Formats: sequence, C-alpha cells, structure tokens
Amino acid sequence: MTKPILAAVLMLAVAAPGIAQAPSFESAAPVAYMEDLSTRAVLYSKDADRRMPPASMAKMMTAYVAFDLIKKGDLKLDELVTVNPETWRKWHGPSAGSTMFLSPNEQVSVENLLNGVVVLSGNDACVVLAERIAGSEEAFVGLMNKKAAELGLKNSNFGTSNGWPDGGVTYVTARDLARLAEATIINHPQLYKKFYSRHEFTWGQTMGSGSAITQANRDPLLGRVAGADGLKTGHTQEAGYGFTGSAEQGGRRLIMVVAGLTSFNQRIDESVKFMNWGFRSWKAKPVVAKGKRVSTAEVQLGSEREVGLVAPDNLAITIPAGSDPKMTARVVYAGPLKAPIKAGQHVADLVVATEGGPTSTMPLVAEADVDEAGFFGRAWAGLMSLFGA
Repeated sequence: MTKPILAAVLMLAVAAPGIAQAPSFESAAPVAYMEDLSTRAVLYSKDADRRMPPASMAKMMTAYVAFDLIKKGDLKLDELVTVNPETWRKWHGPSAGSTMFLSPNEQVSVENLLNGVVVLSGNDACVVLAERIAGSEEAFVGLMNKKAAELGLKNSNFGTSNGWPDGGVTYVTARDLARLAEATIINHPQLYKKFYSRHEFTWGQTMGSGSAITQANRDPLLGRVAGADGLKTGHTQEAGYGFTGSAEQGGRRLIMVVAGLTSFNQRIDESVKFMNWGFRSWKAKPVVAKGKRVSTAEVQLGSEREVGLVAPDNLAITIPAGSDPKMTARVVYAGPLKAPIKAGQHVADLVVATEGGPTSTMPLVAEADVDEAGFFGRAWAGLMSLFGA
C-alpha cells in the first residue's frame, strides 16, 4: 500500500527580518474563499466548508458536464436541440427566474444553449440541455453528482440542473465551488474562454414588436477587474447573492467565491474589492526554474531504482506584497512510485511553507522514463525485500 513520503526538506531562503504577516481583509460576505491557482495557496477562507444552496452557481456543473461530453466527441456544438413545449411551459414567465427566452418547438444549437446557460443564466436553457444529454433532468442530475464525485467535491450534491430551490437537496461549499471552477479552467481552457468571458448574448424576441433581446453577463468582474474572464453568479431569496469568479494578471490566476450577500450592488462591490485585494496585496516569488531537478523518488519494480523530480514550469509561491519571508519546502509523493513512469508525468508535489503566510503546493514531474523491471530485476527486488534491503 502506498503512502505519502517526505522525500526531502529544502531550505529555500534565509530568514527575513520578522515574520511576514498575511495582508488583512474582512469580507462583508458570510462565506468567502480565495485561492491562487498558480500556487494552490489559499489566500482567504471564511466559513468555506459551510454547506449552502448555490442558486445559479450550480450551472457551472451543468456546463462542466457538457464540456466533458464535447471534449470526448459525444456532444457537438452545432447539434440542434428541439425545445420541449412542456419544458418551455415550466420555465417560462416571471415565476421561472432567469431565462434565455426560448420558444416551444424552437431548434437551438448546443452552442447557443451553452451561451444561454453561462452568459444568460437561463433556467430554461439548462433544462433543455439536460434533457438532450440525458433524456430527462433527473437523469442529468445523476451525471452531475457522478462528476462531482470524480472531481472530489465532497460537500456538494445536486438536485437540479439550474440551482432552482429544491428544499435543500442541492448544496455546495465555497471550497467545492472553487475546485469546480479550477477544473473548468484547467480541463477545458478553450471552452472556458469561449463561453465564460462573453459580455452579452442575444436570443429571443420581445412580445409585440419582436425586437431581439440582448442580455448582459451578470459577472461583476467583467469590465471592472483586469484579466477577469469568468465564472458564474447566483441569486435566490434563500441563498442571497453569490459569485464564483476568476481573473488572471501577470501569470497569476486567482479564484474567488463569495456567498450570502444582500444585494446585486453589494455583490459587485464586494467581488471587485476582494479580487483587487488578491492581486494587490499578494505577489509571486519564484522558487524553482523550469526543468530543474528538485529531488528524487524511489521507484518500485522499475528498470531504475529512482527517478529525478523536476519542475514542469517556472514555479513560484504566493507571499504578501513587500515581504521576503523565510521559506521551507518538502517534496511529497505516494511511494514508492510504481513503474512504468513516463517523463513529464506528475508524480510528486513541492509543498512550500512561509512564516506567517499560506502554504503553496506545486507539481513535480518525472525527469525521465522508467520502464518496468524485467524478470530477474523483479526477482532480485523480491529477494532484497526479504532482507529488508
């Protein structure tokens, strides 16, 4: 059975005068969370593991399931989907919340439905897309929960495709929403860019004049914070006003979540202030250059007994702006590693701690291929294990 192994402890910097203090911030949101995706450092956490209704932030999972199917080739962006009249009746009118303004029996492409889900937050678009993918919204919810389990969202459950109040069946945490946002950005970068950063979308017609209906993306960061490019707002009376957002500046990508705010404008003000704090009060400090060997890891039943661990990119940690704190680092992997191993394979992590600051976790990859040992190599390894060698 493999277990985490501390491979090395490395002193990366000398002590600076005093301990770096984390920049102060007090969010007005009852729930708030921020992570620097570039270093996996948690910059702020306020009740981040409280289970809460996500409202329309649940639509991030609906989009993620669709993105996965598109990536696999099982769903095409140009495929036309017919709007079921019964679905239209249920999700039509003022009592149905946010809408894409679909029409009964209308044919809509998957691409336009995704714009309706992501940009317009259309409850109708979510259900139509869910029915296309799984046959019914209930079956689609099963796919959402399966995907949540795969992504490690341990405190989340979905009961609808659009986050409509369902008596507490649907719940998430801020930490899980951040993880879902991270998975979307990392696993589906092209689709993320295509849909989440769009400022507005036009679909449907007004009654009477038949004028085209253009709705703005509710993302409070778009146009207000440099580098902002997603993700999703949410609002119901039960949940209050919430937002999961991301922005990238100077190679640093931050993910933030706020929830339980009391108004549309407070959500804008708090989101902008929170994200600006993340970029202005923290900075990146380089620690390992791309390709540099950091340590080695033991290999079990391989053609080599160990493999070098190298940085796949230039690695940096997140520290308070204006500071240069003492840092310690450790290399951790589940070992011994099992052959075969491919060069560039993520096999370990570099965990860097700073005095008074957050801990950053960054990937390390195998420096070279390691094949499985031949018969005699396996036999020799078995013999050595008998003597504790």
